[in-house]
Amino acid sequence: MAARSRRGTRLEPVAELTWDQVLGLRLQRQRLDVRAPHAERLVVAGALCGLHAQLMSSAELTLWARVEQLRSDDVATALWEERALVKTWAARGTLHLLPSADYGSWTGALTARAPRAYLNASRLRYFGLTEEELLRIAAEIDATLADGRLLTRTELAAEVQRRTGSQALGDRLRDNWGSTLKYPAAVGALCFGPSDGQNVRFAHPAAWLGAWRADDGEAALADAARRWLAVAGPLTREELARWWGVAPADGRRMLRLLGDEVVPVTVEGTERWLLAADVEPAQRSAAKGSGGVRLLPGFDQYTIAATLHADQLLPAGARARVYRPQGWISPVLLVEGRMAGVWRHERRGTALRVGIEPFGRLPRAARAAAASEVELLARFLGGEAALDWGPLG
Repeated sequence: MAARSRRGTRLEPVAELTWDQVLGLRLQRQRLDVRAPHAERLVVAGALCGLHAQLMSSAELTLWARVEQLRSDDVATALWEERALVKTWAARGTLHLLPSADYGSWTGALTARAPRAYLNASRLRYFGLTEEELLRIAAEIDATLADGRLLTRTELAAEVQRRTGSQALGDRLRDNWGSTLKYPAAVGALCFGPSDGQNVRFAHPAAWLGAWRADDGEAALADAARRWLAVAGPLTREELARWWGVAPADGRRMLRLLGDEVVPVTVEGTERWLLAADVEPAQRSAAKGSGGVRLLPGFDQYTIAATLHADQLLPAGARARVYRPQGWISPVLLVEGRMAGVWRHERRGTALRVGIEPFGRLPRAARAAAASEVELLARFLGGEAALDWGPLG
């Protein structure tokens, strides 16, 4: 196997892979071929680079699709009682549940990303902030929450206003809470705490999780890239950058940080990057014939990883059914690594009614496996399973 090139030296791909091999590797790494034991649920969450949590139900179902005998309260218990998961803004500035044991590594990477992500001039202008104001807000939030209090956004804004004597800074927090809180979260000054009824509350990570230390920025960035390549590779630099929420040039930088750990491969004619240790496992992998069928929730990490090459996983014309406007990603029926349909569920009395709309004809075995997944879903969420096949409308 060729070594990683120096800057300016182009390496020839070390292997030619098919999409079936790529998807086979992803199924294995994301535990979508065989569910992981219940005791490994936090390991799975960590391997996925966290659980996407813009919708908490999606985070729960992401883990359910990969872990045996997951209970409906397991995620909430790990998050709020055991504090083994922590909720914060992570990749792409979106909400994730990260293993608390990995918090130092992720915060190191997010801190390294923060200047370009949150302190760039165009973003600050858009939200009506200056860099000095955002840095001051972050410092005051850090000091305010350090005593262990759990505060709502309104309470946090009032404290920042009191400490600074600036109503304008308080108003920034009241009016644009996501835009003003993502930077403090990235640098480890804030994470989510348990809500008070309908009111979201925030905590200081050191008070909520105990003592921790952010990893070195470059080492942490390399670790973030390594983790994502392990479950979503091989990727182009643009795909790596899109997942992390940075420009393609920064994706190139993340690859360079990995040095000899990463090598170029081709996937049916397109050059991509893969961890060197994963080349042989990829060559031995195959999605077709695996029999794997799963109901993936909206915003699942598997679907997110495929955003820029989804046409390789979808039948012609189906992309818009999955990747919808405003960044919405639909729940999908996954059959042997391919997106074979969309689905939804709702409660009706004691029934959990699940509708599945295939994109085309499904083999009998795939339909039977999907029906079994519906039974497992009903057991997880509670209710009697009722399955409808056909258009979702």
